[in-house]
Amino acid sequence: MGHEIWADGAAYEAYVGRWSRTVAAEFLRWLDVPPGRRWLDVGCGTGALTAMVLAGAAPAHVAGVDRSEGFVRHARAGTAPASFQVGDARALPLPDGSVDVVVSGLALNFVPDPARAVAEFARVLRPAGVAAAYVWDYAGGMAMMRHFWDVAAELDPAAAALDEGRRFPVCAPEPLRTLWVDAGLRTVSVRAVEVPTVFADFADFWTPFLGGQGAAPGYVRSLAEADRAALRDRLADRVPAEPDGSIRLTARAWAVRGTAAGSAPAQGS
Repeated sequence: MGHEIWADGAAYEAYVGRWSRTVAAEFLRWLDVPPGRRWLDVGCGTGALTAMVLAGAAPAHVAGVDRSEGFVRHARAGTAPASFQVGDARALPLPDGSVDVVVSGLALNFVPDPARAVAEFARVLRPAGVAAAYVWDYAGGMAMMRHFWDVAAELDPAAAALDEGRRFPVCAPEPLRTLWVDAGLRTVSVRAVEVPTVFADFADFWTPFLGGQGAAPGYVRSLAEADRAALRDRLADRVPAEPDGSIRLTARAWAVRGTAAGSAPAQGS
């Protein structure tokens, strides 16, 4: 994980942030939380999921927590009226039973102890509150990354060790279900969320890998110019292009939800 950096919000948006918004919208439709609830977005990153909550879930309040000061600055600048703070998913800066909904988008696999994080989700929930998250299906369903790592490993076998599909076993249905059940959450369910990722041309596909945010862009940044060019050229040959030059791929995430024990409080209480 030595190549992985998460600090530049604009670079992250160009890389995967733009696709995460589409996943977030489908995720929130699935949750179908009534209006007037208090939400917490853990690992809020640049605020993509928080913004979707504000736009479509009619919350009473939304707070975001992320360990990256750079991401929190980006979120604060563009996601009013939510509140954001730097914090650790394993020790959330909130009291017990203080929110109705805890969500986490594309972040849980980066927490060193995800079981501890999900236990924290459960701790801060009110009775019958909802805890839910989604993560990319790195092993097979996130096509832009799958193409990248398959080509990178062909050219440099050492790159395989950085592949998120190998590094993040939590990004699959049964590990996610187990995390939720072990945290004491009830009525746990898991589903796939698949969205199109359409690139105007190969430059639109390749340029975000130059931003340095995340494992693949960090790996690209570490390469000598000749090796970077070889990777770019082989990817250009490999990814499927339409007659108009566009590249039409799909991205799949796994989503999980569960509820805290107890009866729901009255709205606004």
